Amino acid sequence: MHSAGTNSRTKSALHICAVGPRFSLTKLAAGAPHIRAFCECVGVCAIRGALILAVLSALLLIAARPAQAQKENVLYNFTGGSDGGYPNSSLTFDAAGNFYGTTRGGGLFGYGTVFELSPNGSGGWNETVLYSFTGGADGSNPYSSNVIFDSVGNLYGTTYYGGANGDGVVFELSPVGTSWTETVLYSFAGYGPWSGVIMDPAGNLYGTTVGGAVFELSPSAGGWTYQAIYDNTADEIYAGLTMNAAGDIFGASLVTVFELSPNGSGGWNETVLYNFTNAKKDGYLADGTPVLDQAGNIYGTTAGGGAKNDGTVYRLSPGETGWTEQLLHSFNGSPKDGTTPWAGVVLDAAGNLYGTTEEGGSLYGGDLDGTVYELVAPVGTGSYKEKVLWSFNGADGAAPGDSLILDSAGNLYGTTQVGGSSSAGVVFEVTGLPKVKTKTTLTSSPNPSTYGEAVTFTAVVTPVPPDGETVTFEHGKTVLGTGSLSGGSASFTTSTLKVGTPAVEAVYGGDSKFAGSKSNVVKQVVENVAE
Repeated sequence: MHSAGTNSRTKSALHICAVGPRFSLTKLAAGAPHIRAFCECVGVCAIRGALILAVLSALLLIAARPAQAQKENVLYNFTGGSDGGYPNSSLTFDAAGNFYGTTRGGGLFGYGTVFELSPNGSGGWNETVLYSFTGGADGSNPYSSNVIFDSVGNLYGTTYYGGANGDGVVFELSPVGTSWTETVLYSFAGYGPWSGVIMDPAGNLYGTTVGGAVFELSPSAGGWTYQAIYDNTADEIYAGLTMNAAGDIFGASLVTVFELSPNGSGGWNETVLYNFTNAKKDGYLADGTPVLDQAGNIYGTTAGGGAKNDGTVYRLSPGETGWTEQLLHSFNGSPKDGTTPWAGVVLDAAGNLYGTTEEGGSLYGGDLDGTVYELVAPVGTGSYKEKVLWSFNGADGAAPGDSLILDSAGNLYGTTQVGGSSSAGVVFEVTGLPKVKTKTTLTSSPNPSTYGEAVTFTAVVTPVPPDGETVTFEHGKTVLGTGSLSGGSASFTTSTLKVGTPAVEAVYGGDSKFAGSKSNVVKQVVENVAE
């Protein structure tokens, strides 16, 4: 655990202000120290807040904006008052379709909130503040902390300030009747947590501190027990953690990606998987929370570095001799691209990546913008292709700062730190994502066959759609039969084909996320039974 006396870096008071973005990145030459400029002002904030309002007013007068295939819906505009303001966290779903998140400002006392958004049944959303932080022992200013549920409906998260020592807390919110009760599980001394926590199946919580530690909180009869399971005082950690099915933990400091594995004796083995050593070639400031695919590859973002020093999306792939990094995209800051991807990415079933940039991407320029982007996965060999799905203009939100979430229908949800009707941030939805292109391949066995012999047609659809969806097997306009997909494969067996060479094809109809496709034609040779 860090304390004020064990590290020469100091953590000064941070005041919430209307300017929004959590810090600004000064573009740097490769290898130069990074700069994180916190807003610690009153007069400057007021001036910049006035400028924001002026820019937003001007934007509202613009009659038209560039056509985009996707649609953004603002689900809620924060006012910065008792309802909260300046959200910088990702969102969490519950089973009923409600959203939960945190705001770093606003609330009854001005020190941030935990909120819920619920559909109102008429196409809109109602916001409920579950808890307003007082700025004292209960915590203050949750920054990039999302909240997570346990199995009985309690919520867990972090604040960057407040607590017994003023350096942040891990908190629990428990539903009691129609209200929620907060319990502080741990108060930090020295450096607090920027991101939220994750939970393992045993109910242990894991998180990171800005001072470079990964911690574990374990429930016990007398409360919660804290231990630092990784401590890198030479670096800073702003990203959150990811855990795989084996219980291994993956995280990123500003210049490394690391893994923590249980050693079987109650401790953890530390492995640095990758060091970012060349800003232009491999990125710099790895602030995005890493995520894993089913093959064990790691995906993340760097806020700086890349070809134009505007940030990157990277992939780390395991191999016999270690991990190999590949840059999937280097941002260039243009109106059609974006810059400064502080947030991590989310993957869909086809391997496409979705994320946000805090700046750039707007034809209007300035800081009041940011994007939602997609990196389209290649089919076979090839490279990822970036599509800007949405460019913010201030009135509809600005400066998204944390990861998106993706629902089963293919819609994206997130928050922006500023913008909206009160310049205090929004919760937004992006709909109309492009469907994933599919390819259907058909084979038959045996071929040739004899009249009356059973023939099996097998269709394989890639990328793999959800199990249970239907593939239709057709001969011209005649439907021969259907099969259900399992792992991307569906089959149909028939013994009623007539003698000749009937042409058979398979048709996958698609769904809300996957486009339909028709297979190659298989000419099935059906021979007479030998006399």
